[in-house]
Amino acid sequence: MNALRRLSFALLTLTVLFQSMSCSSPNYREIRRPAPGGGYYVQRIRLEPQEEARLKKLKKAKKEGKPVDDGSYWRGDGVVGKPSMKISLGEQKVYFMKDGVVVGMSPISSGRESHATRPGKFSIIQKDLDHKSNLYGDYVDSAGVIVKKEVDIRKDARPKGAKFDGANMRYFMRITGAIGMHEGYLPGYPASHGCIRLPTKMAEIFYRESSLGTPVQIVP
Repeated sequence: MNALRRLSFALLTLTVLFQSMSCSSPNYREIRRPAPGGGYYVQRIRLEPQEEARLKKLKKAKKEGKPVDDGSYWRGDGVVGKPSMKISLGEQKVYFMKDGVVVGMSPISSGRESHATRPGKFSIIQKDLDHKSNLYGDYVDSAGVIVKKEVDIRKDARPKGAKFDGANMRYFMRITGAIGMHEGYLPGYPASHGCIRLPTKMAEIFYRESSLGTPVQIVP
């Protein structure tokens, strides 16, 4: 009987310890990325306490329909220096610099697992204020009413009588091929077709402050 009681007590202790460790363990964001030899691997990105609190605040504000403070900032007015940008896929942030000094930051949403944004060194090769996608968008009727939403014209057949309406990508800054930075929806994780989405206010500032040839570095 004593041995059974000791065993029960030990199991209870282990259970409490495990629950305590689980409650205090850090939270992670898991992102599937293409593996060099094919397939995918899971990258676990630890959420720092301030990042976790920020995401909770964003979700709450969105649910309540209140203005959202996304943590972005701009302190570059009046600052002289060569512009450049650094995009961190792991942090899901873009930093704007002048002569290497950070003067602005914005959250982003980069390419999701099937359209992962490629790291590397690039530069802005085109700017288009009112750019629209020629691949992704909606099929609409003659009155502009959506008949098929969020389509890829390479895969989705066009309904009879409908026409393609490309997705808005205002403040577009192309860095390579079909990839660029532009205004867009940020759900808090990688969700685009490879482009880098920014909130409207920051897309407008970065568009204004950059020029053709501005270096853009994308890091994992």
